[in-house]
Amino acid sequence: MDRVVDLHEAAVVLAQRTAGWMSAGLEVGRVTWRDAEASWPQPLETDRAQVHDPDSVGVVISGPAEAVLSVVLFRGGWADVDFVADLDDAGCLPASGITSASDFEARMDQWVARVFGSLGSDG
Repeated sequence: MDRVVDLHEAAVVLAQRTAGWMSAGLEVGRVTWRDAEASWPQPLETDRAQVHDPDSVGVVISGPAEAVLSVVLFRGGWADVDFVADLDDAGCLPASGITSASDFEARMDQWVARVFGSLGSDG
């Protein structure tokens, strides 16, 4: 898999956003990493030191009324983005052509707003 997005920079984006999300009442799960060299099925690790060759980083964010956003960013420049905003609004969001951590940051802001509504300037 090509290395289009620096996953460490993306993890910094998630860390920087966490306080704002939490202050807005969202629950933010631990960041998970997947090792490209691990045998299938590749386990998700919360300890980055356990991952030799990361090919994805992910997080699950939960909010009121059982709303959930799950994002897994792959170093190849796409993400799996699944959500449940409410019982009548759930699915996947388009997430291809991600070119950098700053591009990922802008998209995360859009995805969070799509699922949880406007959180103000910090989230």
